[in-house]
Amino acid sequence: MIWVFFTVIAVLVIGAFAALVTGRLHHDPMAEATSTQGAPALGDEFSSDEISAVRFDTALRGYRMDQVDAVLDRLQARIAELERPGDVVR
Repeated sequence: MIWVFFTVIAVLVIGAFAALVTGRLHHDPMAEATSTQGAPALGDEFSSDEISAVRFDTALRGYRMDQVDAVLDRLQARIAELERPGDVVR
């Protein structure tokens, strides 16, 4: 009688594996991270105090890349603006 129990378990395991492989059962280990804040924004004329106040949401392997990339783009644009010869630093 115990062989019936093991047979049923084996059939269920094989069925679950087949459903996973064929896409009928969906498993996403890298689900989208939940955001607790809006995108960290820097204004057009930001100061060093604003930069030190920027915080990022954490994700599975560190920080949210989209938030970090947005801040780095703003910093790069501001540094390029300050490095232009002949411009007055504000």
